[in-house]
Amino acid sequence: MPARTADLPRLQPQRRVLIVLVAAQVLSGAGLAAGVTVGALLAQDMLGSTSLAGLLSALSTVGSALAAVAVGRISDARGRRPGLAAGYLAGAVGSAGVIAAAVTGEPVLLFAAMFVYGAGTATNLQARYAGADLAAPAHRARAVSTVLVATTLGGVAGPNLAAPTGDLAHTLGIPYLAGPFLLAGAAYALAALILIVWLRPDPLLLSRTAPPHPEPDRPHPEAHRSGVLAGTLVMVFTQIVMVAIMTMTPVHMHGHGHGAAASGLVIAIHIGAMYLPSPVTGWLVDRYGRLVVAAASALALLAAGIVAAIAPGESVTLYAVALALLGLGWNLGLVTGTAIITDTVPPATRARTQGLVDVAIAIAGATGGMASGLVTATAGYPALALGGGILALAIVPTVVAAARAR
Repeated sequence: MPARTADLPRLQPQRRVLIVLVAAQVLSGAGLAAGVTVGALLAQDMLGSTSLAGLLSALSTVGSALAAVAVGRISDARGRRPGLAAGYLAGAVGSAGVIAAAVTGEPVLLFAAMFVYGAGTATNLQARYAGADLAAPAHRARAVSTVLVATTLGGVAGPNLAAPTGDLAHTLGIPYLAGPFLLAGAAYALAALILIVWLRPDPLLLSRTAPPHPEPDRPHPEAHRSGVLAGTLVMVFTQIVMVAIMTMTPVHMHGHGHGAAASGLVIAIHIGAMYLPSPVTGWLVDRYGRLVVAAASALALLAAGIVAAIAPGESVTLYAVALALLGLGWNLGLVTGTAIITDTVPPATRARTQGLVDVAIAIAGATGGMASGLVTATAGYPALALGGGILALAIVPTVVAAARAR
C-alpha cells in the first residue's frame, strides 16, 4: 500500500500526459513524414543534381541535432511543454521556409529552411522521454512505446497525402513537390498548440516534486561508460543506415519513372514499420534481452539493404518490402538502444545523457543523408543499399563487447 499511495500523485496525470502526447505525435508524424517523402526530390529538382540531394537531408538532421540540445535545455529549465512546443513551432517555420524557397527558386533558402525544419524531427523523438517522466520503472518501456507508436498514424497518412497536397500546391501556384510541406507546417503548428493548451501539469516538472519511484539496481560505475557507449552506437548505426537508404529510395524510384504516389506509398510503409512494432519490440527486449534484439535489428537492416539492392527498377512491391525491413530494423535498434541507456544511466543524469545521445543520433542521420547522395551519384543506389546493410552488422559486436564489460 505505501508504494501504491506514493504512486497516486503520478498515475492520473500520467494518463492525461500520454493522451496529449499521442494526439501531438499523430500530427507531428504527418509533418516529418511529409518532408521525408519529397525532400530529396525537391532538392534534385531545384539543383539538378543527385549528389546534392542528400545534402538537404544532412542539413535537416544537423538542424535536428541542434534542436535536440535546445529542446532539452528549455525542457530542463521550464518543462516539457514549452520545450516540445518550441521545437514543433520551429518545424512549422522551417516548412514555410521550404515553400518560400520552392516558389522563389532559391537553393540557399531551401537549405536554410530544411535546417530549421529538422527541429520537428528532433522534437518528435524527444517526446518519447516525456512519456516516461511519470511512469513507474516497470512501465517506462511501455510508456515510451505508446508515444512512439502514436507517430505511426500520422507517419503513414503523411506520405499518402503527397499527391493530393501536391495538387493543392499547384492550384495555389506553388511548385508541386512543395505541396507536402503545406501539410507539414500545419501539422507541426497544431501539435505545438495541443501541447501548449493541454499538456498540464507538465510531466517533467511534476516528476521533480512527486514522491520518487523506487529505482532498480544500476550497474557498477565501471560498466556505466560501456553501457552508454553501446546503447548510443546501436542507435547511431541504425540511424545512419536507415537515413541513407530511405533518403535515396524516392530519388531512385523517380529515376525509374515512379511518381509521388508510388514513392509516397513506399515511404508510408517504411514509416509504419519504424513505429508500429514498438509495443512488441519493447516486450521482446524485456523477454529475450538486449543482445538478441540488437542482433535482430542488424539482420533486418542487412535484409533491407539486400532487397533494395536487387529490386528491379519497376518493382514498387520490392522497394516497399525493403523499406519495411529498414523501418523494422530501425525500430528494433532504437528501442534496444533506449533500453540500454535507461539500464545504465542513473536518474540524476538521465535527462542530460538522453539529450546528448539524441544529438549523436541526429549527427549520424546527417552523415547518412550526406553520404547517400554522394554514394548514389558515384557508385549507384544498389551499392548504397548493400553497403548500408553490411554496415549494420557492426551493431552485434558493439553490444557483445558491452555485455562482456558488465
